[in-house]
Amino acid sequence: MDKRIYNRRMAERRATRSALIVLLLLYVVARLLQIFPTRVPTLLIVVLHVLPPALFAFVHGRRVYGPRGIAIFMALCLGIGSLLESLSLRTGFPFGHYFFTGVMGPKLLQLPIPLALAYVGVGYLAWVVASFVVAAPPRSRAALFVVPCIAAVVMTAWDLAMDPVWTHIDRAWVWLDGGGYFGVPFSNYFGWLLTTWLFYQAFALWLRRQPHATVQPRWSRLALLMYGITAAGNLLLAIPSAVPPLFPKTITDAAGRHWFTSDVIGACILVTVFVMAPFALVAWVRAGSAPPPESGRREPRAQRASDQVTVG
Repeated sequence: MDKRIYNRRMAERRATRSALIVLLLLYVVARLLQIFPTRVPTLLIVVLHVLPPALFAFVHGRRVYGPRGIAIFMALCLGIGSLLESLSLRTGFPFGHYFFTGVMGPKLLQLPIPLALAYVGVGYLAWVVASFVVAAPPRSRAALFVVPCIAAVVMTAWDLAMDPVWTHIDRAWVWLDGGGYFGVPFSNYFGWLLTTWLFYQAFALWLRRQPHATVQPRWSRLALLMYGITAAGNLLLAIPSAVPPLFPKTITDAAGRHWFTSDVIGACILVTVFVMAPFALVAWVRAGSAPPPESGRREPRAQRASDQVTVG
């Protein structure tokens, strides 16, 4: 390989890695800000919760899948996620009957714009986690069918942890009929499984038609770490200052059921520790000990070799 081309590619990789680290650190700061809900504007906390992961997904995904690949992934997340959210707002299918308050900022057709970004950011991180958990060979049935299913479960685990908190403590949306899971209907989680599976399965079908390469552990472990921070941030709710002062000890949902605020927070922490964290840990171990899963993008042999040298 020409030395100038090699140096340019190495510089691009260093720049990409630096950008990912900056976004990761910014997200850490965003999660820490939730400890001070009365000192920091809520909308700023919301934006910082969804924007860094979305940008991270774009930068990381561009490196792994190429510009076209990450554009397709984002389009599927935004398109299918927004479509089914809008459908549920009007009909109750598939999530249930609910409406968004003004906490999450500006809306487009009743749907908060930051929510759409959350589908992209956390959706991409869940996809990378699932890819390493399954570690399926390229073009295999597991890569085509199992990875999308596991990714949907990983993504839904995130919502299982945070939905009651964002419903009752942050008051970002309201479930009109309440629900059996701390005021959230069970249909919400089946809706999440369906919605996320649809765009993951569509992306897997697209990947199957592409030349395959491998995701380098160096890049993928940053994404796994980002998902880990998403989980770890939930544990900060155990800090007393994370809940606004004088917040009531009991919560009443729209159906008139009463729930202890401490139980809502406890459920979030339990799901984080026993569901989200194991997914992240298994993916992290597999990233270091097993051949990386497919990425869907082929790179020149010399470039792949240089990647392996820098990974170590």
